[in-house]
Amino acid sequence: MIKDIKKLLNGNELSLLAGCPPCQGFSSVRRKNRKKNVKDSRNALIDEYLRFVKGLKPKTILLENVPGLMNYYRFQDFIDELIALGYTDAENYKIVNMKDYEIPQRRRRLTLVASRIGRINIIEGTKKKVTVKEIIGALPKPKDSNDKLHQIFPKHTTKVMEKIREIPLDGGSRTDLSKNKQLACHQKENVGFHDIYGRLRWDDYSTTITGGCLNPSKGRFLHPEQHRCISAREAALLQSFPADYQFPLDVSKTSLALMIGNSLPPNFSYVQCLNIRKHLEQHLG
Repeated sequence: MIKDIKKLLNGNELSLLAGCPPCQGFSSVRRKNRKKNVKDSRNALIDEYLRFVKGLKPKTILLENVPGLMNYYRFQDFIDELIALGYTDAENYKIVNMKDYEIPQRRRRLTLVASRIGRINIIEGTKKKVTVKEIIGALPKPKDSNDKLHQIFPKHTTKVMEKIREIPLDGGSRTDLSKNKQLACHQKENVGFHDIYGRLRWDDYSTTITGGCLNPSKGRFLHPEQHRCISAREAALLQSFPADYQFPLDVSKTSLALMIGNSLPPNFSYVQCLNIRKHLEQHLG
């Protein structure tokens, strides 16, 4: 693969290598909020990213992942090897929140930006608040929309719909359900994941849009006032995808949710890449 990329570069240097190795083993959900990482063969793919850096020697690099990556036993070795390759800014990695980049979503991410041609920093966000209502509040109901992506959301059994209808609008959650509608395991004290079957709040950020975003049993993914889960279009908009962005429609809801939820919000990528472009122009002319 590295050989193929070098062939395409035709002797030119790669300006940027951006990557996000699979993060499931580092995810707080998979770890059930414990510090120790889950044993997952995909964790080692961070070393694959390093192999590409070594093989291609790009001018700049961008890496994004969940904060739990810092607990990976290989992480400090990874940073040290990047520094040894000339990417001295690698030690300045930090955790940023997507909400600070005019994205209507709380989403904490470990971000690393580094260069071997000069000093570069992770650009800060404007911290301007953008709410759920600003992004999806004006959308028609799915049944009234011509957007096929907006028409994709889960259909539930009568029993589940009874639960959803009982959850208070604009921010309610499963903890508001009458006891006979709560699962036995949820009635115990100190049970986590309170956002399950939770509604988004109009005037706030959404919670993190994950690969389970089309399943209300996976998090706070119910519409603020309609008795349904958010649609695939709404999830994509909360991730900052353009309103006309086309996703494949011939895949399962699970696959579609993974595409949307596992993405790095485009607005964040745009801001960081503009900063990297400016850096390259300043140092290379």
